[in-house]
Amino acid sequence: MKFAFSLKNKVKIAFLLFCIMCCTLLIRFLEDKSVKKINESFISMYNDRLVPATDLYFIAENLYHKNEVLQDAFITDSTVPVAHTISKIDQHNQKIDSAMHKYGLTLLVKQEKSFLNDLKNALAVQKALENKALSLGIAEGKKVYESVGRSAAHQTFDKLSALIKIQSKVGDELIKDSKIFVSGTKVYSTVQVILAIAIGIMIVAIISASNAVKINNEKFNLN
Repeated sequence: MKFAFSLKNKVKIAFLLFCIMCCTLLIRFLEDKSVKKINESFISMYNDRLVPATDLYFIAENLYHKNEVLQDAFITDSTVPVAHTISKIDQHNQKIDSAMHKYGLTLLVKQEKSFLNDLKNALAVQKALENKALSLGIAEGKKVYESVGRSAAHQTFDKLSALIKIQSKVGDELIKDSKIFVSGTKVYSTVQVILAIAIGIMIVAIISASNAVKINNEKFNLN
């Protein structure tokens, strides 16, 4: 009977230890997965948010300088030759197109793709009006620039601003996701501590039970 009772208890303890081991392995797997997700979020934050943000700033900077060149040509009655103005405008357009292409290669959500298409369309309209104004000469070109060209430039800036805002919103969502993963790792660590304490309690209980059995056996042998 004692042997059967002892064997039964050992089986229970072994089963509990096996369950704890399985839980520990599962927690370890989930923890590694969370750490991987956190790492991916930070990489995406850099590659798909921080770097593209500098591209958008670069686009805005060139749009601003391009607008200054057009104002010098059509508003301030500058004596700069039209050919020189066209050359400077082409340089800014090439830089903008390069930054737009680079930005388009990053990971974009559905809303960002939509806003990016709107910006591309606005840039195309602005570029067409600029070319038309510059091809007409200063006098006629000034009329085109003042009537529709300046308005097109403002619309382009509005589209760019909208894209920057939606990109910032997506970045905030990535940060929230990272916080969730960090909270998950904290929970997993807490559970691991609890399991370690449970294992310690079980070891102490086993040692205590073994000592009690040993003392009883010694008393029995003395009797």
